[in-house]
Amino acid sequence: MIIGDKYKQNPFEKGTLFLFCVRRSDRIKGLLWMGDGFLLLYKRIEAGSLSWPRTTEETADLTEEQFDYLMFGLNPLDPKIKDVTPQKPF
Repeated sequence: MIIGDKYKQNPFEKGTLFLFCVRRSDRIKGLLWMGDGFLLLYKRIEAGSLSWPRTTEETADLTEEQFDYLMFGLNPLDPKIKDVTPQKPF
């Protein structure tokens, strides 16, 4: 199977979710083995985009918390604090 060969992971491990970013970074696909077949998931982000690894070397296991960060458009593997400049009141 492609996942096993390319990513050196077992796609038939129950409860393991594989996520893939399609060409556009506002869409994500998921593949989950349910024991008797695969469940295919698809999500389109209405606003913003996902921070996503671009090479197989950048693939990583995510915790549930890191997955939540990813769904909010944050990069869970490279967290950064950004400076914010407050706007002046009108």
